Amino acid sequence: MTASSTRQSTPSSAEIFRLAWPLGLKAMMLHGIVVIDAWLVSALGEESVAAMGLAAAVGGLLLGVLFAFSNAAQIRIAQAYGSGDPVSLKTGAYIGLLINLVSALLGIVLVWLFGDRVIETFAHTPDIAAQAVSYLSVFMWVVLMEAVAQCLGSFFNGCGRTTLPAYSYLIAIPINVAVSYSLIHGHYGMPEMGVAGAAVGSAISSLTRALFLGAHFLRLTGGYRDVTGWRNGTFGASLHRHLVFAMPIAGQFISMVIVNNICMFIYAKMSVNQFAAMTLINPWVMVAGNFSTAWGMATGIAVAQMLGNGQSGPELNVFLRRAWWGAFVAALIVAGCFLALCLSVDAIYASLGSETRAALVSFLPVLLLMPLLRGSNIMCGHTLRAGGDTLYSMNVHVLTQWLFRVPMVALFVLWLDLSATWVFSLILFEELLKFPFFHRRVLQGEWRKGPAEE
Repeated sequence: MTASSTRQSTPSSAEIFRLAWPLGLKAMMLHGIVVIDAWLVSALGEESVAAMGLAAAVGGLLLGVLFAFSNAAQIRIAQAYGSGDPVSLKTGAYIGLLINLVSALLGIVLVWLFGDRVIETFAHTPDIAAQAVSYLSVFMWVVLMEAVAQCLGSFFNGCGRTTLPAYSYLIAIPINVAVSYSLIHGHYGMPEMGVAGAAVGSAISSLTRALFLGAHFLRLTGGYRDVTGWRNGTFGASLHRHLVFAMPIAGQFISMVIVNNICMFIYAKMSVNQFAAMTLINPWVMVAGNFSTAWGMATGIAVAQMLGNGQSGPELNVFLRRAWWGAFVAALIVAGCFLALCLSVDAIYASLGSETRAALVSFLPVLLLMPLLRGSNIMCGHTLRAGGDTLYSMNVHVLTQWLFRVPMVALFVLWLDLSATWVFSLILFEELLKFPFFHRRVLQGEWRKGPAEE
């Protein structure tokens, strides 16, 4: 796999869309695994949904760490692909895979040591705890398979082959639905496993993705068996340089995932119906929000390419204005998806209680306003990272998460005992806090100088 020619012209909206749609489809289907599991499990009632929410909070933390390091590896691989150096491509691929596997194994050991105790602490009843433990024990196989699949997906994204990771989900999602449905309810002669059946379906679909991407990696690269050496001279030096580059980017994602899961544990102290509503809405927020995320990520890639070509003046301004209008359209699409969801709650979650469905509908005002703020903040974040301003972007996210969201969620749930509607609204207020910091930094324009050379 070799690098494409350097592009000198300003990217068009169509080019950004061609890059963005596979990224968005992949991310939507990644979070869609949780949505599908939650929908299938919802037929078992609120307690089963709550059990899956607890287990998913632990498993989601590990997947978030893998996603973080995979995103950092994606940028390294994109740089290597642009340089046309097979040694750098080999280095990015194998070091990224090593970091993912080590992170996954460490996480699995920690879950084995402490996972049951954490779940028992936050579960409402022993039955919920038992269901959550059974789900989590199987879900560790998902974590191991995704350590491989996420890294390989980042490799192909960095090389511009964004459709391959998307195709892997198109293959895996139907398998997940079929296997999970059969095992949850015991259909077609399969054992009735309840909540754990959803985890088995996810594990089999993740294995399918890893095999699909691994086969394409070997077919297209030969595993780089004929390429000798490492990017920074030795494997150890290359690993160190990769980690130095990756930590600010990974730190932002890891902080986000840790905060999300801490909040999920706090949500577990709400009533079962309110917690079930929060468990159900969060995956939908991530799935629909990927329209904006994918557009922002594709814009960031284009900005990095333009800065590399020395296009930091008026042509970049024209491109960013056009890209921001695209982000606005993406935000409207996301808001429309949320409106359709809230209007269809009674049909989608007919098996749940009226209190849970009413809580879901009450989230609508926040769901309509949030995409506009979050979409513009996403554009700022990816633009700053493209210019090498990774630390500032990380600091804005980390500080608002730890100094605002976590304390306020704890206040609203543990002390004030407010409804899920008020707790969910904190997501909107967090985006409002980020807005001036991000936009002022972009307007200052220091990022236009581009990332410093290694």
